Amino acid sequence: MPYGRNTSVAIFLGIDGGGTKTSCVIGDETSVLGTGTAGGSNVVRLGETKAQEALSVAIGQACIAANVKPSQIERTCVGLAGAGRPEVSNLVHRLLAELVSGEIEVVGDMVIALQAAFGTGPGILVIAGTGSMAYGRDASGNTLRAGGWGFSVFDEGSGHWIGRSAIAAIMRNYDESGEENSVLMNSIKKSWSLTTREQLVLTANASPSPDFAALLPAVLSAADSGDAFAQSILTQAGTELARLAKIVIRRLFPGGAKVPVAMTGGVFSNCALVRQVFYNSLRSEYPNCSVNLTVIEPGQGALELSRKGAKV
Repeated sequence: MPYGRNTSVAIFLGIDGGGTKTSCVIGDETSVLGTGTAGGSNVVRLGETKAQEALSVAIGQACIAANVKPSQIERTCVGLAGAGRPEVSNLVHRLLAELVSGEIEVVGDMVIALQAAFGTGPGILVIAGTGSMAYGRDASGNTLRAGGWGFSVFDEGSGHWIGRSAIAAIMRNYDESGEENSVLMNSIKKSWSLTTREQLVLTANASPSPDFAALLPAVLSAADSGDAFAQSILTQAGTELARLAKIVIRRLFPGGAKVPVAMTGGVFSNCALVRQVFYNSLRSEYPNCSVNLTVIEPGQGALELSRKGAKV
């Protein structure tokens, strides 16, 4: 029966609140009991209403799968971009307090992903989802980030950047050749339910801006079909993401010591070309670094931090 687990064991919730997808993991002190997913819950990009709707759906799914009630949750940890800003963390805390019981901790998305990848140990995590950044921690606990400054400043290699770059590439090709029927252009028009180039231009320049990250599947499909523009964009994405990792290695791990590196985010998980280019570029300059080719799921890190916080 849903929401009916009869237990005195403490229940914990971990949430990865991304710009495109929200993932929830419910567990007790040792095991995962259930998971749930929904659309994005980044309040900065999507607003309060959509964020709360996504959180409600994902939490509800996880509770049903775990056979627990939201009121049974003892502690929640949520990771999301922008959590370092008090106005963001306070808003998310308020939204979650309307959905679950117990203590709530709001941290950055890189914090939960780093926990999932390395626990309390050193390492560098590169995030490539709707946005992008690299975040590292050395053996002394010192941390450093590169990138992650927002779409208007620096988000190379992210889903948003890939979608925006794809439109720039096909329009530049149109200027130079008059070509309107490239595989990439047709794939993007289909993704946005458009029929003409003029509609594509108007949509791309609309205010508020469209969801460029939603074009990632269209770019991947075009690349799989052999489209040179799409393949070039994904190759550049892998190179730029490796560049972020190199910045953190150079500043946080001087001397090029052997350092573990992990990947997370939808760009990495859905695109083998980006992963391969990232790996090759990073290893070409830092051959001693150890790159985990399994893409990390941050929600597990949020669950672990939720458990740890209850024991402090």
